[in-house]
Amino acid sequence: MNRRELIKHIALLTGSAVVGSEFFLSGCKSNDKEPVGFFTERDISFFDEVAETILPKTNTPGAKDAEVGKFMAFYSADCYDELQLKTLKEGIKNLNDASDKKYGSDFMHVAAPQKQELLTEIDAEAKKYNGKNNGQPPHYFTLMKQLVLFGFFTSKPGVTQVLRYVPVPGKYEGCVDYKEGETSWA
Repeated sequence: MNRRELIKHIALLTGSAVVGSEFFLSGCKSNDKEPVGFFTERDISFFDEVAETILPKTNTPGAKDAEVGKFMAFYSADCYDELQLKTLKEGIKNLNDASDKKYGSDFMHVAAPQKQELLTEIDAEAKKYNGKNNGQPPHYFTLMKQLVLFGFFTSKPGVTQVLRYVPVPGKYEGCVDYKEGETSWA
């Protein structure tokens, strides 16, 4: 008797589904796990590539260093409604389709300058789409971009190595002049 049959028999005998049956069937699943429920490991890698294109590593950490892809998956799964999640998931396919149409390869496999060019074009498209405000959810790229920025600038590398950060601040100063070119405070 194999694992699937055993689980079916247990379910029939007890009159309910076996809680944790995924554990018994883990040998039967594909390698493309769904750690966040809605997004797969491949989706998280995709989010990392999009994030790194928006916030690349320079003399400061990039989005991959902050594991923004993982943040995007977890945060959206916890905080977005079904329609927004569906929009974000379809956005992965739409972005890959746009890359394939323009460059003959999916987004993950094109060069960095091509990724940047494509995201710039899609960002302009998203701004037009969102400007119409037709009661639809935001453009998929708007959702992605917001998650990238929020995820990075709330991460440890984003706060401590990119923004100005004082771990033990002094007195409160409510009004500090901003000088052109200064980085923001964490």
